[in-house]
Amino acid sequence: MLEESHESWRKKQRIGVTMGDPCGVGPEIIVGAWQNPRLFHGCLPVVLGDEAALRRAMRLLKSTLRLELIQDPSEFPAHNHPGHLFLCPTSRLGEEDIAYGNPSERTCRAVIENIRMATQWALDHKIDALCTCPVNKSALHRCGFPFPGHTEYVQSLTGSPHVVMMLAGARLRVSLVTVHEPLSRVPSLLTRDLITKTVLITAEGLRRDFGLNFPRIAVAGLNPHAGENARFGREELEIIKPSLQSLGETSFHVSGPHPPDTVFYRAFQGDFDAVVAMYHDQGLIPLKLVHFEDGVNITLGLPVIRTSVDHGTAYDIAGTGRASPLSLKAAMELAAQMALNRKRTKACLKNPAHQSGAA
Repeated sequence: MLEESHESWRKKQRIGVTMGDPCGVGPEIIVGAWQNPRLFHGCLPVVLGDEAALRRAMRLLKSTLRLELIQDPSEFPAHNHPGHLFLCPTSRLGEEDIAYGNPSERTCRAVIENIRMATQWALDHKIDALCTCPVNKSALHRCGFPFPGHTEYVQSLTGSPHVVMMLAGARLRVSLVTVHEPLSRVPSLLTRDLITKTVLITAEGLRRDFGLNFPRIAVAGLNPHAGENARFGREELEIIKPSLQSLGETSFHVSGPHPPDTVFYRAFQGDFDAVVAMYHDQGLIPLKLVHFEDGVNITLGLPVIRTSVDHGTAYDIAGTGRASPLSLKAAMELAAQMALNRKRTKACLKNPAHQSGAA
């Protein structure tokens, strides 16, 4: 079994990439990423999306890629073909459906189907991970999409009770306790249970998907100077610190609450493997300062691996060829590495004698 697992480690990971909104920069960043041959060093990618939108992007970028159509991952070659772009065409949209910045109802239905199909492929182990390009949430909601966004839809499709958004780059990883919430609501949303779940899911993700045997997690405070003994707020004393104390002995190291104005610098310097932030901008401002172009959005707590670009549809530059493919390239490479780490972790759990040191 272990030899078979080692053999599977050497194989490149199959990554399903959803096009996202074809009226945005999704098709362009796909073509841009595929034109970099280094992308294929660790993964075998296939796109789920619309053929017309992809061919338009290839013309825009004057791409010499060869488009290959497949219907199922079983048709996918067992080795890389640099210069080839494999597409599973999940829709046949017209020009009016893919007009830049103006998605139609048919477009929205196609976007939702791409996500559903890629998630099912991952659940069926037809692919090792899925990587998603950006969608327009407002357009999806106008068409009756009942979920806040990508994350919640994938969470529902996989039956996952609780998920955590992590943003990651080579120097900084940040998990969020609350995500897209008004700042005025954040203090009332913080609970001991929510913080504890976020820390535990972050620790499990660092072990299973990042290959860290004993993760070091720093938890940020909510208030300036982490409250400074309740001078600037009581959340640290009444909610955050008790939630960490309730964890007891763990197979990871957790500390905090740390002053928010210094904890991210310490993580950047290597003191911690991840920071748990209390709210969206607290975590994403430092993350994007360091990893604006190569940051990756990760959904932890799923039975499948899902990464995403760390930006939106960018309608303002769609069709100009100026969109950077760096975040997509980073998201695909990280998805492949996470898939590899997850396989290694699973094999080591079955064969404890072969466990190795932290990655």
